[in-house]
Amino acid sequence: MNPSELRCAVAPSFVEIFRVHAGNSLFDQLVAMCGGTLMVDREARIAWMDDKYMAAFGVTPEVIGRPIEAVVPTTRMREVIDTGKPIFLDIIEVRGKPPVVCIRLPLKDAAGDLHGAVAFMLFDRHQYLQPLMAKVASLQQELSSARQRLAGERQAKYSFSQLMGNSPPIREVKRLGRRAAQYDSTVLLLGETGTGKELFAHAIHHASARAHKPFVSVNVAAIPEALLEAEFFGAAPGAYTGADRRGREGKFLLADGGTIFLDEIGDMPLSVQPKLLRALQEREIEPLGSNRVSRIDVRVLAATSRDLEGLVREGKFRADLYYRLNVLPITLPPLRERGEDLPLICESLLERLAARFALPPQELEPQALTRLAGHDWPGNVRELANVLERLVMSVDGHTISETDVAAVLPQVRRAPPGIERAPPFSARPPLSHPPETSRARGETLADREREAIAEALARTRGVKAAAARLLGISRTTLYEKLESYGLGTDDNP
Repeated sequence: MNPSELRCAVAPSFVEIFRVHAGNSLFDQLVAMCGGTLMVDREARIAWMDDKYMAAFGVTPEVIGRPIEAVVPTTRMREVIDTGKPIFLDIIEVRGKPPVVCIRLPLKDAAGDLHGAVAFMLFDRHQYLQPLMAKVASLQQELSSARQRLAGERQAKYSFSQLMGNSPPIREVKRLGRRAAQYDSTVLLLGETGTGKELFAHAIHHASARAHKPFVSVNVAAIPEALLEAEFFGAAPGAYTGADRRGREGKFLLADGGTIFLDEIGDMPLSVQPKLLRALQEREIEPLGSNRVSRIDVRVLAATSRDLEGLVREGKFRADLYYRLNVLPITLPPLRERGEDLPLICESLLERLAARFALPPQELEPQALTRLAGHDWPGNVRELANVLERLVMSVDGHTISETDVAAVLPQVRRAPPGIERAPPFSARPPLSHPPETSRARGETLADREREAIAEALARTRGVKAAAARLLGISRTTLYEKLESYGLGTDDNP
């Protein structure tokens, strides 16, 4: 069939319109060059097609007059009709053939009235786009891989079976944690620093119905106050100096459908607390610098080593936010109350260290383990992990002796019987014991706390960030303690 011989049943004027605007010669050349040509009317019904188009799709002239979707279900011709705008270099799939490059143009008369649209399929030209298509496929693969990695990073990394220990205290908190996982209520994890609150939050999410959804963790104490609102709720484009021009999603939106873990919630500034309260109550957020409100479905787990009730009394934490968070409180036991778990924890940590340093696992002599059990562990498991790492790096043999432990163990001992042990870095009521007795023994909590801080600063040569890590506390908490003890905060941050 000659390219100029066109099958037309619905709108014969289409060909004339195209010839007037493009010229007979150009029209014939386009039809000859393309792998198929098709026209539709204003209702997106097939008006005419050439033999090559019919052969490509395996149809006969009987389809003329039918909607274009009856021949090409994925076509975008109706979009050209609705908008009056062309679509250049689109790619469509043809049965049993490589992807086809398609050009779609609106058909208008001299007065600008729309009569339909024409499509040219470039069957013999798609090879020129193979490098571009290969690049697009590569970018799509990279994007898919990045999304998978990101999804993996936002999944729970720990389960209750990975919480080491079988002592009565740890068994009880595991029981409470598994119960909490069955519900969707807010959980407040309490306990001293280093007791594994974040690990426990991972385990709750892992055992919940939201386990296949994101788990997003935010350390409130590690984010500057000026950026905290944007970090939580996102920011509109140009919301503040230096903001991303495309805007940014906040952690609550990233956790939508899943769980958000707010660690060190006691360090949250008062200025941000009302907006967090609204997010918890109304289940909606408003990005910084935006008037758009987004609905969210997020379960909140929060944790702190501070005394939130004391902070409420001091006016440093909103009472209404505290009550909203304190729906289901779970207190994680300190390491000194889990004496029978110490051997198992030490063994597990030493095995991890051996794998990390590619060394044979080292073992603790019974006397060394006894020496570790006699320590007070104000930093709990985190402090224990630091001590064992120092031992692994300093001991040459396969066994760690009591002398080795004594050489690296901080000189903070367990309180004598009869003296209440309070978490060193939380606000608790003062001890009821007479201060004279405590001073006589040299064992007041304040003295031991001051000595521990001074020793940490000495070991880190006054670098407070390193001292905070050594003590297992946040830098904010360390600065508060330095100020309260008059130790100075003006150098070596």
